[in-house]
Amino acid sequence: MSHTVKIVEVGPRDGLQNEKQPVDVATKLGLIERLVAAGVRHIEAASFVSPKWVPQMAGSAEVMQSVVRGGGVVYSALTPNLQGLEAAIAAGCDEVAVFGAASESFSQRNINCSIRESLERFRTVLEVAAAHSLPVRGYVSCVLGCPYEGPIAPEKVAEVAYMMREMGCHEISLGDTIGRGHPASTRRMLDACLLKLPAAQLAGHFHDTYGMAIANTVAALDMGLRTFDSSVSGLGGCPYAVGASGNVATEDVVYLLDGLGYETGIDLAKLVEAGAFISAALGRATASRVARAMAGTPSA
Repeated sequence: MSHTVKIVEVGPRDGLQNEKQPVDVATKLGLIERLVAAGVRHIEAASFVSPKWVPQMAGSAEVMQSVVRGGGVVYSALTPNLQGLEAAIAAGCDEVAVFGAASESFSQRNINCSIRESLERFRTVLEVAAAHSLPVRGYVSCVLGCPYEGPIAPEKVAEVAYMMREMGCHEISLGDTIGRGHPASTRRMLDACLLKLPAAQLAGHFHDTYGMAIANTVAALDMGLRTFDSSVSGLGGCPYAVGASGNVATEDVVYLLDGLGYETGIDLAKLVEAGAFISAALGRATASRVARAMAGTPSA
């Protein structure tokens, strides 16, 4: 079993998209520059959705066109439709992503269609991406719970993940959107998914609402997963979960992996500096327990 773990840094997109205050292009580029300097090699940098719906993602094309290329860094962006994909291609994205859900209620309430219908909408996106030799990553939300219908059957998660893989997604990120998962539910969900897909095609995406994200990461590691999404400084949150504390902090995940002997290629001290930069820009303390400890700052 590989002892190399791939970290997909989602802070510049998933982390910042729910911020109420504006975050300008220069600040986003400053964050990305520091992440790259820390050794992060997979960065979700932008989202090609209408700024009308996600104002914080305005300037995504400028961000993607301005990042420093090279060094094996992969820059990805969310592209929910063909228009978004075309914009991502024009901006020079290395990878794009589409979003599905494991909850019928979540899908109906958010995009007014069934899970299967939502995935069919992505078919053209995947076909065009394939014609441009552009890898597509698939996200499945609500894998460990839905804000509307509660627990989600592991078999449903596996079904949606399999459908996305069959449509052409090279990797499926399994998202605990509202952060209600715990190690036992994580194992049950992965048991079902691993019957349909190999661990090498799955990624863990854990939110820390209930403080279980690191424990869930360990459970997923034990199940063979070697790719994890995280957000520097714990940026992000779910608008559907009251008190949600956002994505698991990349600093905390790297500290965990370093301690367990896994290789990430990420310099923790420089990563903490990147987190301090964006936290200062947002005018608040980091949500990373590791970063607070390394700075000698008391926990909130």
